[in-house]
Amino acid sequence: MLTQRILAVDDDARNLKLISTMIRQQGYDCLCVEDGHSALAAVEQYRPDLMLVDVMMPGMDGFELTQQLKANEQTRNIPIILVTALTDRDSRLQGLEAGAEEFVSKPIDRVELSIRLRNLLRLKEYSDFLSEHKSLLELQVEARTKELYETRLEVVRSLGRAAEFRDNETGLHIVRMSKISQLMAQAIGLGEKQAELILNAAPMHDIGKVGIPDSVLLKPGKLTSEEWDIMKTHTTIGHQILSGENSSDLMDMAKIIALCHHEKWDGSGYPNGLKGEAIPIEARIVALADVFDALTNDRPYKKAWSIEEALTEIDKQRNQHFESRLVNVFIDIIPQVEQISQQYSDETYAA
Repeated sequence: MLTQRILAVDDDARNLKLISTMIRQQGYDCLCVEDGHSALAAVEQYRPDLMLVDVMMPGMDGFELTQQLKANEQTRNIPIILVTALTDRDSRLQGLEAGAEEFVSKPIDRVELSIRLRNLLRLKEYSDFLSEHKSLLELQVEARTKELYETRLEVVRSLGRAAEFRDNETGLHIVRMSKISQLMAQAIGLGEKQAELILNAAPMHDIGKVGIPDSVLLKPGKLTSEEWDIMKTHTTIGHQILSGENSSDLMDMAKIIALCHHEKWDGSGYPNGLKGEAIPIEARIVALADVFDALTNDRPYKKAWSIEEALTEIDKQRNQHFESRLVNVFIDIIPQVEQISQQYSDETYAA
């Protein structure tokens, strides 16, 4: 084992010589300094395992030095033994209040000093071991948590792709609309964490379509009113799929988006006819991003619209399908939206 280091602080050179001799005879390394300011500087370089500090020093006394060391997160765990000729109760209470662990009275008894050094250094070793073990556990937990989160995200993305494949849409649709949703969330000030949750939850907005019969979902012509009622249930089916006992922020948001992304600002949407602020903000954002991407890309039933045509349609739906505030924000960020659309275009990836 490495020799344990003890920093001795005393303004009297004779005392320091005596103390250092006692310490070295016990097999410890010792560094001596003559005032509190020198001690503060020495702590950073010497990194002592324990300090022996005289109380009565000019300038910064032992109480003040102890207080400063205990107030600093980097040095608060260094055990401190105060060396004092003071025997009154108030002085010892002052030392304890400053944070000192032990006292040694002058003149110093060699045996007493040896016992106190040994006991405190053992406690310091144990404290350091616990601290290192805790840090290691925290790193392991952090790594495992990240691994689980990444696994969950991959499952989420796979679910989203499964829904898109059933609906004859490309997987790039969910990439584009998710990134546009994140961009909108950032633009309205929801914060990075919330925006990232929307990015990762949005791909599951149509997961409920896996529960819609092919005769309805893949019908080439117009749906009957009965078929349309069946199609609408993909929102509640999605909510049911994403609900479970083991919840998380991600899954909670995903099921809200799945349930509410077809609600409309004026209350004419489905499945619950929610109106205005009653529609969760994440669902309002995803609804606009989803419609824009659907309008500006080819579908089996239509050709892609231009950006200008899509914006005109979205503006027409202000205060009807979409919240006016979100329409304004969307128009403001359209250059960044176009970049996302171009970067993840079906033609780019097909090439």
